[in-house]
Amino acid sequence: MHQTEGGFIKPIIFGGLDGILTSFAIVAGAAGGSMPVPVVIVLGFSNILADALAMGVGEFLSSKAENEWILRERAREKWEMDNYPEGEIREMIDIYEGRGMNREDATIVIETMAKYTEFFVDVMMSEELSLRVPDKDHKIESMKEGLVMFFSFATFGSLPILGYVLIPSLFPSLGEDVLFVAACVVTGTVLFGLGCLKSMFRYVSLFVVHSTHCFSSSPQHHVTLFA
Repeated sequence: MHQTEGGFIKPIIFGGLDGILTSFAIVAGAAGGSMPVPVVIVLGFSNILADALAMGVGEFLSSKAENEWILRERAREKWEMDNYPEGEIREMIDIYEGRGMNREDATIVIETMAKYTEFFVDVMMSEELSLRVPDKDHKIESMKEGLVMFFSFATFGSLPILGYVLIPSLFPSLGEDVLFVAACVVTGTVLFGLGCLKSMFRYVSLFVVHSTHCFSSSPQHHVTLFA
């Protein structure tokens, strides 16, 4: 399916949100269990890598399966158009008439489009089934979505754990409590950033989006901290 400007926003936000919360859950659990810093680093990065791979593969397979199902539906609509064009044309005329066109104009429009079978079948898919027909290179697009999901999960998921690597090296005098505070700050900042990205493609205020992200993540934080 051809990607528009916001085509990869879903895997970016979904992967980033899931990655940052998974990472924070690991850090919070480690802080609550007083685990050594090296253990937190190894446990965190190994978990993030495995989860990112699973999310990326899952996104690719689900996108590929959805596109293949849409193509099967298109083949069925194509068969119906080839074997019973009168019925399909009448259905489309009824749809256009239901959207405000008079019968005569709808008939002219539909009968004109019906002269171009492949184009008309794609229009039928959109109007009757609310499905968008994938491009011929839909498998490549599915692979791109999987890669975006993988890198989004891995990148955002690594941020809270990076503090456990960088802070002791740059500021060796600071205690381990600072590491968890830094992870909290990073998590909140990333959630806000994802909210800003999401708001760019929706007519929703930043406050509403950021509040939604924070409140949706709070139960996971609390369960991890007090488990």
